[in-house]
Amino acid sequence: MPAPEPTPSVVPSARETESATPRGRTGRLPPGGSLGRPGASSSTRLDRWVLGRLAGIFAGAPIQLVLWDGTTATLGRSPMAAIGIADRRTLRDLVLRPEIGFGEAYADGRLTVHGDLEGTLETVFRHMAGRWPRPILPHRATGASRSAARHNVHAHYDLGNDFYRLWLDDAMVYTCAYYERPDASLEDAQTAKLDHVCRKLRLRPGEHVIEAGSGWGALAIHMARHYGVTVRAYNISEAQLEYSRARAWREGLAGRVEFVAGDYREIRGRCDAFVSVGMVEHVGVRRYRELGEVIARAIHPGHGRGLLHFIGRNYPARFSPWIERYVFPGAYAPALSEVLPRALEPFDLAVEDVENLRLHYAFTLAEWLARFERHAREIAEMFDERFVRMWRLYLASAQASFASGDLQLFQVLFRRPLDGDAPSTRRAFYQDPPA
Repeated sequence: MPAPEPTPSVVPSARETESATPRGRTGRLPPGGSLGRPGASSSTRLDRWVLGRLAGIFAGAPIQLVLWDGTTATLGRSPMAAIGIADRRTLRDLVLRPEIGFGEAYADGRLTVHGDLEGTLETVFRHMAGRWPRPILPHRATGASRSAARHNVHAHYDLGNDFYRLWLDDAMVYTCAYYERPDASLEDAQTAKLDHVCRKLRLRPGEHVIEAGSGWGALAIHMARHYGVTVRAYNISEAQLEYSRARAWREGLAGRVEFVAGDYREIRGRCDAFVSVGMVEHVGVRRYRELGEVIARAIHPGHGRGLLHFIGRNYPARFSPWIERYVFPGAYAPALSEVLPRALEPFDLAVEDVENLRLHYAFTLAEWLARFERHAREIAEMFDERFVRMWRLYLASAQASFASGDLQLFQVLFRRPLDGDAPSTRRAFYQDPPA
């Protein structure tokens, strides 16, 4: 039987302890107590009761919660970070709507984390895992209309190519990398991911590929250059399309890669292979069958195959409401049990392989966050300090979510049932790519 967790204690500010303790003890503050703001109003008994409730929610996590007057709640043993709460409104929001309240307060500067932000979030996520019953169904099963999809994509991906260029790799790949070696650079790991996808698809020179959601064009261009295929890639981000088309023309591949302005519902024609990397998260549960219809219509009836690469979960649950509201509108990370029965099984598409690259995404996000921090001043000049704090929290919380197992990264490989050319082992997935 595990030892009981220590009960979190609320220690009043030194100022209040000196005047209110009957025995005259001065009550030295924990290290986080120095976060109190000089001249701030004293916390009330109600404030301290609310702080105690908040501490009870996270009891055992190694953090300190520090109010504006220095009143401190120490949780767990050897706290790794102190979280400063600047005012009564922030304290209230953390109890009533913790995810959105934390995100809004951090972005506004009303909440500060003194210590390793990503490490603190990962520890809290691990600590909270399993403490509440898992939801049977997500809070909201998304399913974006065409107009809503364009609005959602514009809000996130059209922030400006100059912004993303500061912290992505040279090819502007904004999806999980594949670290074949722990010491690989981000550039090498992203190239390895592109090859990993292409090998799984068994691409051959002369074949035709359809890509749904092409980002800044890295995968489409890589497939055409290194695997000798022609690609029709669909996207609804104007900034990404402009960048992709210019790069394909510049590198002499415009005749073999076509970037089409349109979403997955506008896909036409046949292909040997269908691929989508980082797009399923924007489709929504209610539209997975519609996506499956598009795939079944597009891939060759005999040897057609495809791959879906997407952020997911082990069970249906709502996406982070703060990230959904402020960073990734309309996003939803599905469980396999939501995608496979809707998008593949009704169309007799055989699942050939499922791989989880969860830790690879944690490594990728760690590198993105490091590069983001190196350019934080430039990003603040592009936008403002609040934007920097918001995106810092987004990247750090995403890294923590993958590291803690809250989020997964699935690659689902599928094919027509009569495809007789499927490999009998996974060996081909990991062989060297063509020169």
